[in-house]
Amino acid sequence: MAGALDHLLVLDLTSHLSGPYCAMLLADHGAEVIKIEPPKGDSARGMPPFINGESAPFMTWNRNKRSVVMDLKQAADKEALLGLIDRADILVENFRPGVLDRLGFGWPALHQRNKRLILASISGFGQTGPYSSRGGFDLVTQAMSGLMSTNGPADGPPHRLPIAISDVTAGMFLAFGVLAAVEARHRTGEGQHVETSLLEAATSLAVYESAHYFATGTRPERIGQAHRGSSPYQCFQTADGYITVGASQQKFFAQFCELVGTPELVADPRFASIAERVKNNDVLVALLAQPLLTQPSAYWLAAMETIGLPAGPVLYYDEVFTDPQILAREMVVETNHPVTGPFHTLGVTVKLSATPGSIRRAAPRLGEHTHEVLNERKAAE
Repeated sequence: MAGALDHLLVLDLTSHLSGPYCAMLLADHGAEVIKIEPPKGDSARGMPPFINGESAPFMTWNRNKRSVVMDLKQAADKEALLGLIDRADILVENFRPGVLDRLGFGWPALHQRNKRLILASISGFGQTGPYSSRGGFDLVTQAMSGLMSTNGPADGPPHRLPIAISDVTAGMFLAFGVLAAVEARHRTGEGQHVETSLLEAATSLAVYESAHYFATGTRPERIGQAHRGSSPYQCFQTADGYITVGASQQKFFAQFCELVGTPELVADPRFASIAERVKNNDVLVALLAQPLLTQPSAYWLAAMETIGLPAGPVLYYDEVFTDPQILAREMVVETNHPVTGPFHTLGVTVKLSATPGSIRRAAPRLGEHTHEVLNERKAAE
């Protein structure tokens, strides 16, 4: 079945993670994505671990694409790219601001050549502003967005999230922006320049922290496992591991207290409301934590499921990718790569009932489709 975006031709001039992830999202839902790589290839091809010499991370976020090698400093390759641009719907790039213009592919020139083209740009700090010329990495923008200042134990240094949250969310936001521009094009007949940055993507995640600062004028401090607006709502240790419990709502709080043998806490004025529980979270958690240490995780999770109390185990990734719910939702998919053979990758996150996304091809080898794509262009002309 055709995907929802199978009418779109996307040129992916990006490298590493943020831009390729955006293009992957479009490809998963049917867009024809042509990945334009320099002769040395996307730098992510060198990221470990490797399977038969192929980068597993690169294969994860470059599926459903074809690879074409072009040296954009060469006139013939620039002309070939312009031929593809004439037919394209979307061009995704994550060069440092100004680089695309110097290569001769700036937005004014592209828009004049193909009025329907949507140019989608990701950079570290955005196309404008005092930091626009800086190079940006996930680590740097996690720090500058405030994410690191609030992550980690209350006492100790700031912590980087171990996932590339700025990169991945910037890719998601750009894909959203592209689809908004496609919808606008239905009305206007013209494309537009869509852009975001790693800094803006990371900053936009501060939904609680921004509310705290704007309401109080004070700095949101690190609070470890606690939640700024809910309590009890965190990770607890059991006799053999850890579980998470979301018992902030009054009904769930009463159920939680009854289950662990501390029903008197419900009537305690220190814990009478969510606001009071947040204020006194450290005291409350200490009282709830001790009973949980008496039984293994499976005991508590079974009891909580019986009464409908939101809770879950803390899983390691080998457990995540064998979990029956993850498998039922097809979040683990096997593809066949010409070099590695069978290769497992993440599934398509968003499910559409009539035009579902799919993983139709493994990530391409460097330049695997250069002749194929350029011959299609000649045929189209």
